[in-house]
Amino acid sequence: MNELDYRVTLRAWIGDRLERNPKALRIPSSYLDIFIVRDVLDERDCAELIALIDSVREPSKLLSPHEDREFRTSESSNFHPDDEAVIRAEGKITDLMGIDPAQGETIQGQRYAIGQQFKPHFDFFHEGEPYWEEMATSGGQRTWTAMVFLNDVEGGGETFFERAAVKITPRRGNLLTWNNMNADGHPNEYAIHQGLPVTAGTKYIITKWYRERTWVWTDVPSY
Repeated sequence: MNELDYRVTLRAWIGDRLERNPKALRIPSSYLDIFIVRDVLDERDCAELIALIDSVREPSKLLSPHEDREFRTSESSNFHPDDEAVIRAEGKITDLMGIDPAQGETIQGQRYAIGQQFKPHFDFFHEGEPYWEEMATSGGQRTWTAMVFLNDVEGGGETFFERAAVKITPRRGNLLTWNNMNADGHPNEYAIHQGLPVTAGTKYIITKWYRERTWVWTDVPSY
């Protein structure tokens, strides 16, 4: 099976799997395969992951330089995969998504204080960018994104898909997942999204990206 056929097959399989999950809700959209799944992580999971984020956070990075210094102002945390809380969260996300764990990048934590944001961006890789050669040999294109909100945010911090007219409010323990590919297996331009500025409180999330092949760790920063 070639890469495009695999992406199309995975799209149908994941969509069917999630629609059979009583905790999952497909968000109505003509442009995206996007779901909310309630209570994927419990209160203990979220509290321990928030503590981990706070213990190792650093300014978030980008794969490519950007002229806008305010483009991504959050902090990120690259977890040790052997941490008990990380193992527990990885297991719950894997059980939900059903994708081969070898295709998943290690989860990354993100923290947004008041005013911090991540302006409109794609999770898929742009094949014309200098980083693509390394991404192609370390697992290929990103197919699905799985993001879990670790706390209720007092104000702002929504995940906004402007082109698809979808806006998601953070709720503790809920997982937001979407397909970065369209129906024919090519990158979906409607998957552009942003983390809106936090206006009150602090926002904590974890994100897991899935590749089309086995993921191989590189020292190129995730974003």
